[in-house]
Amino acid sequence: MLSEREVESCYLGQFIPIHYHHNMLMDDNRMRHFKAAIEHAVRPGARVLELGGGTGVLSWFAAAKAEKVWCVEFNPDMVEVARRTLARNVNGHKVEVVHADAFEYLPPEPVDVVICEMIHVGMLREKQVQVIESFKRRYGERFGGPLPLFIPEAVIMAVQPVQQTYDFHGYQAPIVQFQDMAACAHTTIELATPAVYSVMDFTRPVDTLIRWAGQCRIERNGTVNALRFITRNILTVVEAQSSTIDWNINFMTLPLAEPVTARSGDELDVAFCYRAGGSIPSLQSTLQAAIAAPVSGERRAVCA
Repeated sequence: MLSEREVESCYLGQFIPIHYHHNMLMDDNRMRHFKAAIEHAVRPGARVLELGGGTGVLSWFAAAKAEKVWCVEFNPDMVEVARRTLARNVNGHKVEVVHADAFEYLPPEPVDVVICEMIHVGMLREKQVQVIESFKRRYGERFGGPLPLFIPEAVIMAVQPVQQTYDFHGYQAPIVQFQDMAACAHTTIELATPAVYSVMDFTRPVDTLIRWAGQCRIERNGTVNALRFITRNILTVVEAQSSTIDWNINFMTLPLAEPVTARSGDELDVAFCYRAGGSIPSLQSTLQAAIAAPVSGERRAVCA
């Protein structure tokens, strides 16, 4: 019988269907940036740990330089997929696929780099923060310091008021939407500049509670009927060039319960609260938006 955490893991994404992992392999944006970050961060002869390895591709990137890689995967089906696939690839023998819970596993010796890609927009659904924080605590207790380098090193999250079209061939449906940031979404009108609401630095303690209340200055007339959430993953820092290698996830747009009519120059009060790893509805239920200083002198619509 599955434990409570195993049931939650199945629901929240650790046991996602195998074809989702195949889609990740076909995601050129994800693959290019992770490959570049891993090639930069992993030094020759390094020892690397990947938590939540999936198909094993990120561990394989590391194996090009690393002496040893431990690839930890909880889903037994993915363990078999990773082992078979790695055996087909040069350097695959340097990757040991470990069937274990990332919340509990520690490598047999200290490592130089830890790769963990349990990432969703806004750090929702998947347990990236909890897994990393658990690892840091247990690793310190067993091996002491310093901690290894993490990929990603940090995450920057922002929110943006938008006017979103919810017309699907005449069918009106205010739904959660995921949008390719590289494509011009003709159904979305940006009404304000994105506002950063959280910066997570994995070299430091990270709280799972994410709470924000701030203002966004409206830049064009429109109806704020949704909030767009933007997540930028700082995969690694390239100090020699004073730059970073980043991976930007697709936007997530959440509809507001009540639209807010806004004019250029208005200040929009925005607030929400959720926990990293929580469900999308848990965030959506807390969304609040209202005009702070309307021209009419009266407060306008407030979302639920």
